[in-house]
Amino acid sequence: MQISKFEIEGLLLIEPRLFQDERGLFFESYNAIKYAEILGEAANFVQDNISVSKKNVLRGLHFQEPPFSQGKLVTVLQGKVLDVAVDIRENSKTYGQHQAVELSAENKHQFWIPPGFAHGFIALEENTLFSYKCTNFYSPEHEKTIKWNDPILAINWGDVFNPIISEKDQVGQSFIEFT
Repeated sequence: MQISKFEIEGLLLIEPRLFQDERGLFFESYNAIKYAEILGEAANFVQDNISVSKKNVLRGLHFQEPPFSQGKLVTVLQGKVLDVAVDIRENSKTYGQHQAVELSAENKHQFWIPPGFAHGFIALEENTLFSYKCTNFYSPEHEKTIKWNDPILAINWGDVFNPIISEKDQVGQSFIEFT
């Protein structure tokens, strides 16, 4: 397994070791002992979620306020996404900065997003199957959304000019309103 760190502290890209032969492919997608070493105490996953998205569906930027903040280990089981995490930790030196990574069924990469980040992605292929392992339970009362196209964040979502966005995500708050 290869682990890559980013300038934004806490974010990790995890590349599992692949075993491939004429029969197909095998890899370990999660091992509690190994991930506890990599992620620390935040590796206590309590909820798994799956979403299926059409091409150009943009979801996010979502987060949950304490005490329901979530860490997420995300991966793509089918298709491809551009996945984005925005640092919203109040005292962080990288507050307001974001990191984008491409996750796909082909590359098998996982992206660890600790609590204190807003998260979103855009599906780059039809029928993209996206998996989230979460460290806390979903709480609708604590869920918040920051606008995906906020000019202060200036996230480059790629060449998608008309993303498909839910009503909830269209009325998300601006980054200024959030701060």
